[in-house]
Order: sequence, then C-alpha cells, then structure tokens
Amino acid sequence: QVQLVESGGGLVQAGGSLRLSCAVSGRIVSINTMGWYRQAPGKQRELVAVIIRSGSTNYVDSVKGRFTISRDIAKNTVYLQMNSLKPEDTAIYYCNANVVAVGTLWGQGTQVTVSS
Repeated sequence: QVQLVESGGGLVQAGGSLRLSCAVSGRIVSINTMGWYRQAPGKQRELVAVIIRSGSTNYVDSVKGRFTISRDIAKNTVYLQMNSLKPEDTAIYYCNANVVAVGTLWGQGTQVTVSS
C-alpha cells in the first residue's frame, strides 16, 4: 500500500526553524507533484508550497523568502525547511502527493506550533 509518512514539526519560538519531511512509502512508478498544505484552527486548509516534476516550486505569498521546499528523488521524499517562523504559521501541516498510477495521497498531518 502506498502512503505518505510525515516527520518533523513540534514547538518552536518565533524566529526559529523547523524542517518537515514526507516520504512516499511503497512501490511507485514516479511522482508528479509533492507539496505541503496547512490548516489552522477555524481556517480552511491552504497550499503552502509545491514542487512539480520539473523541479519548479511555488509558494503562498505569506511564506515566500522564509520557507523552502525541496525533494530527494531517489528517496521519494519532500522536505519543507521553515525559517523565521511566526506565530501565524501555527497549524497542522499536511503532506500531499500526486503519484503516477496511484492518485492523490495525504499524510497524517503534523502539528507546528510557534510561540510568541
């Protein structure tokens, strides 16, 4: 069974850094896109960052210059390096992947809490 396994997250003070990881487990052909979404209490889930097959990336405006999405193709893993964290970055972060011949997958979610 193909699934996404997330790690990272936790509690950090404002201005600090965290790194999230998400690996595709199971046998797959290839990955079209991988990305990170987040959902804060009382808010809709939003796309934070995405990386497509070509390596191109895109970010929501609020994290540009602070967050970096990257990938390790050999490990079928995507990372989200989060620097200069702000209290408003507090949310549950979900990994998302579109996998060839499998479809769209979601991770279990990991809590990121930034204290002021």
